[in-house]
Amino acid sequence: MTSIVNRLGGPELAGTVESPALAPEAAAAVPAAALPATGERELRLDLFRGLALWLIFVDHLPPNLLTWFTIRNYGFSDATEIFIFISGYTAAFVYGRAMQEAGFVVATARILRRVWQIYVAHVFLFTIFLAEISYVATSFENPLYTEEMGIMDFLKQPDVTIVQALILRFRPVNMDVLPLYIMLMLFLPVILWLMRWKADLTLALAVVIYAVTWQFDLYLSAYPNGVWAFNPLAWQLLFVFGAWCALGGARRMSRILNSPITLWISFAYLLAAFFVTLTWYIPQLGHLMPRRLEQWMYPIDKTDLDVLRFAHFLALAALTVYFLPRTWPGLKSAWLRPLIVCGQHSLEIFCLGVFLAFAGHFILAEVSGGAVMHALISLSGILIMWGVASLISWYKHEADKGATRKAVRSNADLAGGG
Repeated sequence: MTSIVNRLGGPELAGTVESPALAPEAAAAVPAAALPATGERELRLDLFRGLALWLIFVDHLPPNLLTWFTIRNYGFSDATEIFIFISGYTAAFVYGRAMQEAGFVVATARILRRVWQIYVAHVFLFTIFLAEISYVATSFENPLYTEEMGIMDFLKQPDVTIVQALILRFRPVNMDVLPLYIMLMLFLPVILWLMRWKADLTLALAVVIYAVTWQFDLYLSAYPNGVWAFNPLAWQLLFVFGAWCALGGARRMSRILNSPITLWISFAYLLAAFFVTLTWYIPQLGHLMPRRLEQWMYPIDKTDLDVLRFAHFLALAALTVYFLPRTWPGLKSAWLRPLIVCGQHSLEIFCLGVFLAFAGHFILAEVSGGAVMHALISLSGILIMWGVASLISWYKHEADKGATRKAVRSNADLAGGG
């Protein structure tokens, strides 16, 4: 049987740090997070980031037929864990190389520029989202939309609420992921610098921060009351773990990844989590759960990234990299292209997904429809996300071709002038 590590060896993302040459024996032991060869893209990351975007969109709609195809109904974790882990993984690759080649100051400047882009996207999303909700609520004379989407405080005190939104303390429903991402990216320069010094110690520090957060109930407050839906002090563990894997952490635990015990433990944990979730939907099975076990595990907190959720994601990741090797031909198939192209433009497609989720919510609320209408709304949103991502890819491809032709003409002119 091919080992997990053998399945994970190979090239990664374009624009990443180049791996040192390895002997054949060592190359066979390089896991997924080994530093990649420059110029090749890791399609699995794009695939699962695109999948996470689709799942987030479907989960933001009212419960429907496609909701039962999202992973949150069959275990403890959901698409958010996938998105944050891949974000830490890819960010460490891209900016880790910049830090290695250009130094801490230049890499930090590039990271802060990216943070600013995400922040501007968040503000733009906030503004358009408010306009969308306000227009629908006014046009259809249904104030419940403003209350359900969490913008009632904005309508009461728009001046105060806008300021709170600009400092990321006020967010309507479904707009919690980008503020979390902004906060994590702000600390990426320090994370990368520490990892260049002691990667394992950096991960251990992230674990300590996570444990302290749980022990002392640390959190960031939100406006007008409550806390952040995703506590950055806890979710940083998953982001840092992704960065640690990307910068060689998996290579340092290759023996664990090679062990069949890891595979069977992952299977067992996922199966146990599945049976627990069955009790949520089939109350008759509740008596099968030991009372002490229920008291220990509930509530499974998403805000602070419950350890059961983190472990569930790890089990999913272990099985995924085993059964989906980097060389799998299906990654080049046309069937998976929609997911991959959406994953390659994650920021734009996430923002679009928020708009589409509210539009779908509005249609389902105003137009009575059964399972067919729910499925139609969900599939239409996914098709729109795929279409926009394809359009962005086409535009960038044409822009690159135009720049190449311009450079060729410029070189020809210089040669002719010489």
